Amino acid sequence: MNNKRARYAWSKSNCLQTKTLNRGYDKGATLIFSLLILIVILLLGTSLANIALIGEKSSRNEHDRLVAMLAAESALADAETDIENAATNVSRSAMFSPKSNAGFIEGCGKGDANIYQGLCFSNETTPMPLWNTVNIADTGANSISVKFGRFTGRTMPVGQGALPCQLPRYIIELMPDYLPGQAADAPYLYRITAIGFGMSRTTQAVVQSVYRKSL
Repeated sequence: MNNKRARYAWSKSNCLQTKTLNRGYDKGATLIFSLLILIVILLLGTSLANIALIGEKSSRNEHDRLVAMLAAESALADAETDIENAATNVSRSAMFSPKSNAGFIEGCGKGDANIYQGLCFSNETTPMPLWNTVNIADTGANSISVKFGRFTGRTMPVGQGALPCQLPRYIIELMPDYLPGQAADAPYLYRITAIGFGMSRTTQAVVQSVYRKSL
């Protein structure tokens, strides 16, 4: 009888010890699992933050590029007014005649004090077009490109907030407008190349058009 009681007591004590060990193991596994969940949440949060920052930067760059593009388009319109009918005391519209190349020289006219600034003779026999070989982004006093409004009197706000950092610029190339079967005395076309700047000067957009002035 005493032996049975002893065996029963030992068995009961052993079960209690096993249950205590199992509870400790469960607590350790729960802690590790919780830490793993926290690490996963941290990684997800970091990834989402990076995605948000990249998206914001991409949106800002796209807006800056759009500002530069709109500025360049404005310079194209300014150049067309320069050619056609600028009504200012510095206008040179009268010298743009479809039958005359007056004012257009080999290369381009240079300098802010030069009435022929930005007027370029395009030699189409060269491997590279003229507009692709000159620096129309130069803003120095001896630049070949014309700043927005110089010959038209137009104005554009720049340098603040979401505005271009500086005025756009353009050049005008003279091009013969040969008709079918015509070898000489062809009228002229004008190829306009304009550059616009974004809120940062490193953001630039270049646009181009060909303009025909009415006879």
